[in-house]
Amino acid sequence: MKNSQHDVDQRTQLAGNNMFELLLFRLGEAAQTKQRELYGINVFKVREILAMPRLTVIAGAAPEILGVAEIRGEILPVIDLARVTNNSLATEPKILLVTEFARTTQGFAVEEVEEIVRLEWNQVLSAESHSSAKTVTSLARLDGEVYGGQLAQVLDVEQILRDVLPGNTPEIDEETTGRLVLKPGSKILAADDSGVARSLIEQSLVSMGVSFVMAKTGLEAWNIMEAAQKKAEAEGTPVTDAIALVLTDLEMPEMDGFTLTKRIKAEAAFNHIPVVIHSSLSGSANEEHVRKVGADAYVSKFVAAELAAVMRQAMKRMAA
Repeated sequence: MKNSQHDVDQRTQLAGNNMFELLLFRLGEAAQTKQRELYGINVFKVREILAMPRLTVIAGAAPEILGVAEIRGEILPVIDLARVTNNSLATEPKILLVTEFARTTQGFAVEEVEEIVRLEWNQVLSAESHSSAKTVTSLARLDGEVYGGQLAQVLDVEQILRDVLPGNTPEIDEETTGRLVLKPGSKILAADDSGVARSLIEQSLVSMGVSFVMAKTGLEAWNIMEAAQKKAEAEGTPVTDAIALVLTDLEMPEMDGFTLTKRIKAEAAFNHIPVVIHSSLSGSANEEHVRKVGADAYVSKFVAAELAAVMRQAMKRMAA
């Protein structure tokens, strides 16, 4: 699935309107119910869809690794999503999703691909509010005649990669990030729907020595900002004394990072607060759209030193 520039531009425009496209696929039968559930991944993460190529089984690899495949001269690990999600397949997986995520490229083996659906982020609910499953970030409600309100499980790729390929977990300490000096009483507001991403962000912010508040969705972050503004008005102080910087993911249930950023920059009380977008979605199209919605900086996940440096630069530019 090679995207043309036109396709990329269209999807970037969707993101600016709190919409996205979800690739739906199947992973066999769920162990508990024997139902063939629907799963999804943001189209922006998918580089191409292939018939399953020949795999080389690597001795001693994790059981979730089916093997490696050579795709266009690159050796990629192929992850068995059925096993990761506790599903069972009657036959070998037929389809390989080649995905680009957080500076890495990998293959996901799936049973079959259904289709691409266009959704609003308000059709997507946080999975943490409804279950304890750590491999799913959110539940997408699929309306219309075909699915009739069925829920698709949006996978937490960050969590899956950390569990299956733990060697990729970064070291985070003060030596890596350095310190970040904030105005006394002010905090960093960070928003991310992935539990593992929030954990890494928290470690980074602790290493920087700053106070912070975490949100799981863009809407939750926006509500925190509105509450901070009401408190600031009552105290006769600027809200910038309470929130020093907003660090936001792009893909989030209820409200995405693009929409959150646009709202912040449209409000006179907030538009002097620097916004840094911190996302696993990479590429020039995303970075260009980040600039269009008014974000002050963009950094790809996840290198703690780069994150800290970009946050410092964004605050310095805003203060100048």
